[in-house]
Amino acid sequence: MPILSTRNQLAIGLVLGLLMAVTRGQHFATLNLPSASWAVFFLAGVLLRPRWVFPALFIEASVLDFSMVAMGSVSDWCTSPAYWILVPAYAALWFGGRLYATWHRDDLRSVIVLALTVLVSAFVCHLLSSGGFFFLSGRYPEPTLAGFLPRIALYYPRFLANLTLYVGVATALYIGVRAYFKSHPVEVAQ
Repeated sequence: MPILSTRNQLAIGLVLGLLMAVTRGQHFATLNLPSASWAVFFLAGVLLRPRWVFPALFIEASVLDFSMVAMGSVSDWCTSPAYWILVPAYAALWFGGRLYATWHRDDLRSVIVLALTVLVSAFVCHLLSSGGFFFLSGRYPEPTLAGFLPRIALYYPRFLANLTLYVGVATALYIGVRAYFKSHPVEVAQ
């Protein structure tokens, strides 16, 4: 990816943070959009250089989750010691985004690389988050690998679809902005 100015990174970071806030769970937002959390972590890895963005986004996600539980808008089913497995799960998406950023070129092959990177990063994230919850939350008596494997087929496609939707929209926006600026060059004042 091209190097973005600090101003552009700030704008993108604010948009990503807002996107997570309005799509994560049932809270103050009245929009009924699929969760963008996975995409936010992946796209932040691709587009934002400062390393502190990852913990900032995780803190935002945690504040949203725990405030929803405190307000009673969601049950506390998912708040268990396994909640903290989300740190490495979301880190898988973040690092996937970072890797893709180094591999990106403005050509058609990048779309294939992007798709494969999203697929692998999402699968690792799902194994960690869903597997961590299944095995470590204490919500499932005697969890086994045989009991977990069907849950991959049940839940992974929905999470992957949400991630793909948002990354696809971001990719289309990126292509559109690049095309616009190629046809409308910006003059820099000397």
